[in-house]
Amino acid sequence: MLGCACDRESRIENRILTFAFSRILEFKIFHLLSPAFAMDALIAKADATKPLYKKRKRTHPSDSKPGPSQKSDKTSASITKNTSLPTSLRSRTDKSADAPQYKHIANPKLRRSLVKTSTHIAQSQALLSDAIDLLPSEETGFVQAEDTMERTWRLSQVDIVKEAGGEAARGRLEMKLDGGPYRVRYTKNGRHMAIAGRTGHVASFDTLTGAVHSELQLGETCSDVVFLQDHSFYAVAQQKYVFIYDRDGVEIHKLKAHVSPTRLEFLPYHWLLASVGTAGYLKYQDTSTGQLVAEHRTALGSCSVLAQNPQNAVLYLGHQNGCVTLWTPNLPHPAVKVLAHLGPLSGVSIDPSESGRYMATTGKDGSVKVWDCRNWKGAVREWTLRSGGKGDAEVEWSQKGVLAVGSGGSVNMYTSPSIKTPHHSSSQPPLYLTHPLPSASHRPITSLRFAPLQDILTIGHAKGTSSILVPGAGEGGMDTGEGLDLYEGVKGRREREVRGLLDKIQPDMITLDPEIVGSLAPPSKLTIHTNGGTGSSRAAEIPFARLPRAERLRVSGKADLTEELHSDAESADGSDDTRKKVDNEAQEKRKMRGKGKSLKRYLRKQRKNVIDPAAVSNIFFFLYPLGFTVIHNLSPCIASVAIRAKIEKQKAERKAEIRKAKYGDEPQEKSSALDRFKRVSKE
Repeated sequence: MLGCACDRESRIENRILTFAFSRILEFKIFHLLSPAFAMDALIAKADATKPLYKKRKRTHPSDSKPGPSQKSDKTSASITKNTSLPTSLRSRTDKSADAPQYKHIANPKLRRSLVKTSTHIAQSQALLSDAIDLLPSEETGFVQAEDTMERTWRLSQVDIVKEAGGEAARGRLEMKLDGGPYRVRYTKNGRHMAIAGRTGHVASFDTLTGAVHSELQLGETCSDVVFLQDHSFYAVAQQKYVFIYDRDGVEIHKLKAHVSPTRLEFLPYHWLLASVGTAGYLKYQDTSTGQLVAEHRTALGSCSVLAQNPQNAVLYLGHQNGCVTLWTPNLPHPAVKVLAHLGPLSGVSIDPSESGRYMATTGKDGSVKVWDCRNWKGAVREWTLRSGGKGDAEVEWSQKGVLAVGSGGSVNMYTSPSIKTPHHSSSQPPLYLTHPLPSASHRPITSLRFAPLQDILTIGHAKGTSSILVPGAGEGGMDTGEGLDLYEGVKGRREREVRGLLDKIQPDMITLDPEIVGSLAPPSKLTIHTNGGTGSSRAAEIPFARLPRAERLRVSGKADLTEELHSDAESADGSDDTRKKVDNEAQEKRKMRGKGKSLKRYLRKQRKNVIDPAAVSNIFFFLYPLGFTVIHNLSPCIASVAIRAKIEKQKAERKAEIRKAKYGDEPQEKSSALDRFKRVSKE
């Protein structure tokens, strides 16, 4: 027994030694291999993601259940967990674990449809959960109250500047000027600003560095100023005409077509400079070609309110009778006309944060209204100005939907959720911020402009300009492809200008619906599909301009169907002879159409020159006794025709003689209508 036990123990020790030796050998071989080969082996064993062009069948980790034959490897499991795709990025063919399978439904087609719908819903929920986790859901940048008893409008500019950073605090600026009141404009990227005073003081400068580009004293009334494609050129609405100046203040153009302008707007994607003046004419000038594209007569008197919708480039005009009209270059009349206020309008602005869906208007009746531009069924929100309607009120939207209303001696800011929610009463919406002017001498407020990409609002008043901080008003991201780059260089500006000219949109494409650009045109109603003929199976289109008048009236819906039915009935009752007679008369009229007196004279001469063989033969019969010389002296054409007629007559006589000799009958003379009047001899 002891010997058997020893033999068993020796066999076990031998097996242990053999196993240990084999593991040591594998370990040495693994280390002798290259590190890249070892890592490739680990990644292949972990089933990591392969390149996208190599299609392979993926299975969800929850679907694969470890069986008895599968070996668990901690290294492989860790690599698989870290290298597998997230749930929201997997292929749509993958089955979601939360989607029901509907195995109790017998109809396979219905079951597949329900499973497909459930899988799509589960994948959408996974995408939504990832978006909530990755994207910020709360509004950033706005001032938030820590307690319900606190109010954000109680904060002054001194408090905001203290809490803001050093770079942001530089936006708070007061410029005291003597040429007011002033109008203010920014470039598209918000770096450069231009001001125009009522007395003729015009200047442009860099807001980032503080460098002044140009400063002019024009000595006449200036109503408005606007930058063109960039800060290199800007247009000024002066007393008589519109003038264009370059960056250094040198006069480049004088646009005499724009007479007595009051407001200016520039459409950057169409390169159009629009102006409206005291005469009530809206004019579009193409700054790339210099042509006057359109000129519309509003017929509503002098206009001093002009704004553009950045989404579709439609211009909004505010008139003295309280109407707001929407204009495009391709329509001679307003596309939309709305009675907004009971008195003259003083300000109009469009919300860029909602793709131009909302419009804010202020009137001299002391009210502010917010409109939904999608239905025009009435004002969404309406309230009375805090100043009691004293003086003209200005209104302006920011890139993030902050509405600024300036009237009297203060500027009030409102946020989007409160002013866009329908409200039946005329109560004041909750204030976000407010800023009073330093003194009464700064009144009136003539301009409000938000700086793009910055939380700055510039106020133009009688004593200069005031730049205040409005947290959360500007868009945080810069789109360099759209020219929204504060640090754009000379080369980038040139490239953007060339790209803008190549991508310029035609004025005819300005419509209320911006989705029409790039979409397929509907089938035209001005063409009629007809068959190509008996030998052609392809259908042809007849343009509307080439259709007969009756067909044009029928296509446009203006034809009198009762008259057509009456004419058809009369034609059916009439005889065929009458119809043929009418057709012949119409054919003769068509033949003579377009033939004047001179053409008739020419055709008559042509008919005289035509030679009739029968008439020539008669002439030859009368002239034959006179001799051949007389005939020879005639025209060669007449002589040849006469000789040809004589030869034909001789051929006929010869044929008659042959017939008489062969058949013995006399040739019968041809009967005529005059044979009935011949006297018959009585023999």
